[in-house]
Amino acid sequence: MATIFSILINPVTVSVLVLCALCLTGLNVLLSMLIACIIGGVAGGIPLLSAPEGTQTVMQLLTGGFASNATTALAYILLGTFATCISTTGLAEILSKKLSRLLGGHRLALIGVLTLVACLSQNLIPVHIAYIPILVPPLLGMMNRMRLDRRAVACALAFGHKVPYITIPFGFGLIFQRVIADNLTENGLSVTVRDVTAANWSIGIAMLLGLLIAVFVLYRRPREYCDLEADTSASEEISEKLEYRHYVMLGAAIVVAVVQVISQDLALSALCGLVVIVVFRAIKWNEIDAQVEGGIRLMGQIAIIMLVAGGYASVIKATGGIDALVNAGISAIGGSRPVAAVVITLIGLLVTMGIGTSFGTVPVLAVLFVPMCASLGFSTPATILLISAAAALGDAGSPASDTTLGPTSGLNADGQHDHIRDTCIPTFIAFNIPIMLCAIIMSQVL
Repeated sequence: MATIFSILINPVTVSVLVLCALCLTGLNVLLSMLIACIIGGVAGGIPLLSAPEGTQTVMQLLTGGFASNATTALAYILLGTFATCISTTGLAEILSKKLSRLLGGHRLALIGVLTLVACLSQNLIPVHIAYIPILVPPLLGMMNRMRLDRRAVACALAFGHKVPYITIPFGFGLIFQRVIADNLTENGLSVTVRDVTAANWSIGIAMLLGLLIAVFVLYRRPREYCDLEADTSASEEISEKLEYRHYVMLGAAIVVAVVQVISQDLALSALCGLVVIVVFRAIKWNEIDAQVEGGIRLMGQIAIIMLVAGGYASVIKATGGIDALVNAGISAIGGSRPVAAVVITLIGLLVTMGIGTSFGTVPVLAVLFVPMCASLGFSTPATILLISAAAALGDAGSPASDTTLGPTSGLNADGQHDHIRDTCIPTFIAFNIPIMLCAIIMSQVL
């Protein structure tokens, strides 16, 4: 009973519950994060107004933590600018028009195509979520005519954003799996990226089952939407003929992919793509300011939320609540491997829901859970699977995760798709439950 009470009053638990509760009431995600951050910091004993010499207040820790996600935020702005350039040249509308004619009224075909595009955006053409506000809004009119439940589309996009980095060692997947391998090795378990890939396949299968349940069971029924002007459906007057500037844009996309693979730096790769666009005059010199402004409008909110998420993580870590939460979980295990698997995944869910990033959760969890898994006799593949699953849990469903912010940015172009109720909750149900069950079951047999 004491252990359960300590978990409930833990600043991480308190803060995440406040964050979820505020988001469910409809409060803006950014404001919800700030309030939850302050409450979590104060609950963890961090002063709000003034701090003794050598220590920091909640707000100082918050703003100081922006740097941890600064590169990601910059990458989103540059990718948003890249996406705006694609829109300006008309390439996105041509592709959307071709898709509309090709798919007709086939709902499953549309979901399948969007899932494939989402997967490619994480690996082959690593633009991450920047393509969504460009590609998805022109398709909303067609979705309305299909009476397609956008919650199913949100799950499809989230699936495409998560499964590739969990299971495929390329693009973002190479980064994530390298983070897993490096942190496990640093904590006493020698692991390679190939080992991570070999262990994580079952998580991909579990998420595929979750997607099928979401599409064919949970959100299968037709749903009515109003046809609004913001649908921005592809215009019939737009020519589908590819011109010089369109070929330049396609070449720039290839440059982005190649540079990202070589440098593992998304901001640098986006910048190189923009250089190609300008040098080869797909976008004129005097139009650059407008493109950057468009990129900020497109991805600025997400970039700022990611900055705040970095500060939020800094405050939560400073409370000592994560270590206390892990230690409380360890004391509740009692030498049981099934209980250990449940505790590890639940704590990973709580931490990732708060921090909003699977990548940033790995170093936090690996320090204590790798030695614990070794002491309980978990095999190397089982340990990899548990840490990977614990990190991936919460990415889908977190109000501050780009896995959920991205789909909402496109599906809510006409104001008919709620971030919490139509993206976060459906993706939480569709993916977090299968991932948790997979980790608990498979860790016992690997």
